[in-house]
Amino acid sequence: MSGKAKHAPRESEVLATARRVINVEIDALSDLAARLNEDFERAVDIIMSCKGRVVVTGMGKSGLICRKMAATFASTGTTSFFLHAAEATHGDLGMFSRGDVCIAISNSGTTRELLAVLPAVKRLQLPLIAITGGIDSALACDADIVLDISVAEEACPLGLAPTSSTTATLAMGDALAVAVLEKRGFGIDEFALLHPGGALGRRLIRVDELMHHDSELPVVHTTTDAQATLAAMSAGHLGVAGVVDETEKLVGAITDGDVRRAIQKYGTLDAQNAGSLMSHQPKTVAASQLAAGALALMEEHAITALFIVDDTTGRPVGIVHLHDLLHAQIA
Repeated sequence: MSGKAKHAPRESEVLATARRVINVEIDALSDLAARLNEDFERAVDIIMSCKGRVVVTGMGKSGLICRKMAATFASTGTTSFFLHAAEATHGDLGMFSRGDVCIAISNSGTTRELLAVLPAVKRLQLPLIAITGGIDSALACDADIVLDISVAEEACPLGLAPTSSTTATLAMGDALAVAVLEKRGFGIDEFALLHPGGALGRRLIRVDELMHHDSELPVVHTTTDAQATLAAMSAGHLGVAGVVDETEKLVGAITDGDVRRAIQKYGTLDAQNAGSLMSHQPKTVAASQLAAGALALMEEHAITALFIVDDTTGRPVGIVHLHDLLHAQIA
């Protein structure tokens, strides 16, 4: 065995740079969290009491963060849009209306185009929330609320490219949007209404949007004979039928597997009825349950269909099948 000591491979300069950038930005976020105070709470209250729209305005890299912030507000129940500060003084100031709230973003607080917007904000008497690293800047002095996003250093080695400062601004915007969301009680139903498309929309589809009901619901009584039961299963095209008692309450379910097991047990189905064929205590799901939750329940119990029952009467009001979930691209 060689007597030479083994050394860990030296990290490449590229990875070292990446880790340094991320750590500098982590430190900036930690400092930001520590500085949050009652001004943040006041900003949330102003946004909550807004009768109009939350208008987010800025320039350059801050403008890009403004776009994301406005989009996050809008997608979480706060009507909001982005106003490009340079375009504002060329006619777009008309986008402001009384009752709006203005969030103005500038790391330095001295951006000329942004400062030119402020007289219109003041003239309309709009609450002004400044998000800036220049807490003694002209922007900060004109604002009703100042949220400090100053950073000890940019991750850029030249100290010029906005990096830590834009990360801090982005985090501040997310913190505002989420704090407002929670205080407003914005829930999953409201979120689903605003996100009907794409993978996110599919995750928010509820069972009642996919279930079969009324004439499509295969249901028989406990006393229904085997032949009529099989006919109901075939007509439903779902490979299952629900079984109800004399009060129409769901008491069982019959699947193709139940039929096969009954044939093995009895040899013939001539003397059987739904009550003797069924499996007791079928799995059910609430109509308001997310379809993704229904899929998880099916996977847990290795079944392909779930009945939806009325909470009060226990009567079946619908059925959702694995094929419905696959068709909706839930699975």
